[in-house]
Amino acid sequence: MTPMPRSHRGLPSEINVNNTSRLWKVLGAMLLVSFAILLFMGREIYLSAPPIPTEVKTASGTTIYTEEDVQTGRKVWQTIGGQQVGSIWGHGGYVAPDWSADWLHREAVALLDLWAVRETGRAYDDLDPPQQAGLRAKLQAEIRANTYDPATGVVTISDDRAEAIAVVADHYVRLFGNDPELQTLRSQYAIQENPIPDADRRVAMTAFFFWTAWSTVTNRPGEEVTYTSNWPSEPLVANTPTTPTFLWTFVSILFLLAGIGALAWHYATSHGREPPPVVPDSDPLRSLKPTPSMKATAKYFWVVTALIVVQVILGGVTAHYAVEGQAFYGFPLADYLPYAVTRSWHLQLAVLWIATAWLATGLYIAPAISGHEPKFQRLGVNFLFTCLLVIVVGALGGQWLAVMQKMGLEINFWFGHQGYEYTDIGRFWQIFLFVGLMLWLLLVGRGLWPALKARDDSRSITMLLFLSTVAIGLFYGAGLMWGHETHLSMVEYWRWWVVHLWVEGFFEVFATAVIAFLFTKLGLVRASTATVAVLFATIVFLTGGVLGTFHHLYWTGTPTAVLALGASFSALEVVPLVFIGYEAYENYKHSRAKPWVAAYKWPILFFVSVAFWNLVGAGLFGFLINPPLALYYMQGLNTTPLHGHTALFGVYGMLGIGLMLFCLRGLGRTAVWDEKLLKGAFWTLNIGLAAMALFSLLPFGLIQVHAAVTHGFWYARSAELLQQPLMQTLVWMRMPGDVIFSVGVGMLALFVAKLYIGKAKQEPVPAGTAVESAAGR
Repeated sequence: MTPMPRSHRGLPSEINVNNTSRLWKVLGAMLLVSFAILLFMGREIYLSAPPIPTEVKTASGTTIYTEEDVQTGRKVWQTIGGQQVGSIWGHGGYVAPDWSADWLHREAVALLDLWAVRETGRAYDDLDPPQQAGLRAKLQAEIRANTYDPATGVVTISDDRAEAIAVVADHYVRLFGNDPELQTLRSQYAIQENPIPDADRRVAMTAFFFWTAWSTVTNRPGEEVTYTSNWPSEPLVANTPTTPTFLWTFVSILFLLAGIGALAWHYATSHGREPPPVVPDSDPLRSLKPTPSMKATAKYFWVVTALIVVQVILGGVTAHYAVEGQAFYGFPLADYLPYAVTRSWHLQLAVLWIATAWLATGLYIAPAISGHEPKFQRLGVNFLFTCLLVIVVGALGGQWLAVMQKMGLEINFWFGHQGYEYTDIGRFWQIFLFVGLMLWLLLVGRGLWPALKARDDSRSITMLLFLSTVAIGLFYGAGLMWGHETHLSMVEYWRWWVVHLWVEGFFEVFATAVIAFLFTKLGLVRASTATVAVLFATIVFLTGGVLGTFHHLYWTGTPTAVLALGASFSALEVVPLVFIGYEAYENYKHSRAKPWVAAYKWPILFFVSVAFWNLVGAGLFGFLINPPLALYYMQGLNTTPLHGHTALFGVYGMLGIGLMLFCLRGLGRTAVWDEKLLKGAFWTLNIGLAAMALFSLLPFGLIQVHAAVTHGFWYARSAELLQQPLMQTLVWMRMPGDVIFSVGVGMLALFVAKLYIGKAKQEPVPAGTAVESAAGR
């Protein structure tokens, strides 16, 4: 690639170098401080996590549970899908209950009824308000007291509480078996019949559920706040928002307003200093001839398209389980493909196809940037492709075998289902994927190497692209930091390194750098402007993004400092999104700059769509649930998938499609694109996603929030609420949006197929262009 002419560069080169140098120093210092704090707080989380008792004993000396029971119970919970079947501490699925909140409520009710019958001969609900208040005070004194002995590791409980625990445990043992009395409830929870055939395993899982609930209601030593900062909301046991929850909510809003003000000042003082670039009269990339390794990336995009189709089909099946529970329009699908499997695959495929689109873009763009095809690069691209196929098939197959209870507890961790949402593939497959990412890093790095040594205006963008590639490769390794029996609080800490930092952090930086490169090489943006803009955007985003990881960890047995940091810095994540309309408008202007840019119209419009969903999905719906007081009532409700769908697909999915289309444009430049299919796909995908969010997920989630505030979190996730006619109607209201969205996916798949199936029509080649290099592409 030839450098941009001097007239396109704007500011003098020495000023650009100084600006760029300062921004690199700021970025480096910010990352150093942020990760130092992130690692230090990891140590604090480890030290302050709720202890797992060696034994839970009654005052009379009877052992109820042991540490081994709790650890075995967690392994059993993992084999059935873990966070894909209900949730723990608010993280997981939304059809079945949150088991920690459900156990807590059932135990409290059982203890109140035990005392009420003993003292009055009547059930608790039949007592007068003063009598109920007296029993609640007794309950709170009993259940919130921390009787854990650090010297022996023993938790001592009353015989009465042991009797209540036995009642609750019996309910779960029957629920996860095949007791006919609970068949309806299993169906309402979308749990297949007899999900855990082994009775001993069911008993062990009750130990894990008890411990997660014990952590939510037991006060920290010397404090009047529980290990999970009084989460979940439960009036019976006085679980209400803490003072820090209120305080740091107000601080987060203050940070948001201050950040918006600072960024507005920056835009006002810096925007418009440079004249607009002189857009070339013809496509600068028209003469770019794809190298063998670039051509080899085409198969990646075929797989991306196939995975999108399968993922959407699984999403429809998963959503339907919220209505029928164990069937699909009368067919007993749960016997062969349970909800835990379809939801696991739906989420994993979303991450896999988006990641594959971006990985393929990196492999395509590296030789395009440097103009260099390293030796054996095509072989490496093809080998990596084979590895990815093996990982997809092996990991998803292992999850099915696990949920169908065809794996032992130990082998499940390695080849089956780890149970942790988004990072739930077996450890062997995680390691295999990590090795694959190291290979990808090597392939992209060697392809970029000549460009990294070049001294031109695009060097900083190339360097940032390379560093984000390094981060993508290395940071997935955070998913390897926990073992089979690592404390749940630490698993959550490392898991969100992957979900938040890897997916939402460094992939974002990578995509920003790729888009900047594309626009720069097309002559639509000055290289100097793009360099400063990308570095500045990376600084702003990662300033909030790195420490904003903590907003996922408010209620996972972490200290108050996590809540303070998460609230403050997650608010800063929203700041750059406030000005996203400017980015969308600039991208839209690029699509109309010159007639030849029409060839890139749809990739650019997908980037415009990314900007829109960044504002709505990541910004509005993200900040809706980010402040501590909001998340206290909203975590684990349908306000979370509202944010998840509109951010994961709306931002990262649309971005993956846009990048795929850009690469396909270069791989088949002379093929005539079916504009009608792309136009239909673009609008139906966006309209369908909006309909799904506004007609179903948003009203459903807000009704649940009202229930959580009024009655407690357990009720917001209970069958009593979710099976009400209004809630079932709102579930069905997903169908219009889902159907429209599915049509868009079908049109996109048909468009990609038409590029490669049959003899595609060729565009006329304008006079004076490099016909030889365009031919045969």
